[in-house]
Amino acid sequence: MPLQPKTLTRKPAKAKHRKGGRAPGSRLTPAEIEEIFRRFARMSPHPKTELHYADPFTLLIAVVLSAQATDSSVNKATPDLFKTADTPEKLIALGEAALTDKIKTIGLYRGKARNLIALSHKLIQEFGGKVPDTREALVTLPGVGRKTANVVLNVAFGQPTIAIDTHIFRVSNRTGLAPGKTPLDVELTLDRVVPERYKHNCHHWLILHGRYVCKARKPECWRCLINYICLYEHKTTSIDAAISIT
Repeated sequence: MPLQPKTLTRKPAKAKHRKGGRAPGSRLTPAEIEEIFRRFARMSPHPKTELHYADPFTLLIAVVLSAQATDSSVNKATPDLFKTADTPEKLIALGEAALTDKIKTIGLYRGKARNLIALSHKLIQEFGGKVPDTREALVTLPGVGRKTANVVLNVAFGQPTIAIDTHIFRVSNRTGLAPGKTPLDVELTLDRVVPERYKHNCHHWLILHGRYVCKARKPECWRCLINYICLYEHKTTSIDAAISIT
């Protein structure tokens, strides 16, 4: 569900009037960052991934499939896949050709099918068929990079990792929360500045906010719950939305 406020009543804060120094690497103060996540937590206390999964292995498969694809497209393909292959052994038995056919509606499906078969073999050979719970081990698996590893560590194992996707990268730069030229820059800044008690849910809140409110082409600033903290200079209004519809 999108994160949005019930009302917006305060005037926008201006950077030059901010009280206190900025958090390291951020354009915002620690107090403003605290307020951002306090608002997110109040509106959505228990955010969750929108990918469907049953256990660490099916989560890992879903996250690998979601690379450069939408969660909704993955969720349409995985129910049938997981009925047949919900363990590394079953996925290998299914075979690359049949797996390719089951995920062909997802972008880059041929390469993903190859990676998932190879990933399953490695899980069996090196990890006893279990999904490892460290980033160092996860990124050795075919098709698994730092972002995928961070999602799995956070969602499956409850670790306070922050996975940077296109939505988080955009929101972090646009708001001034964690500016960075690369996903790793943004991740490391968020890890420094996000209060510890909010860190586990941080990437869920930012993903959902970017997906449903702080959109790439036309952010819906008029219903944004952090509108008056955000430093984005080209904020839209409800009038802009009405004009774009007409």
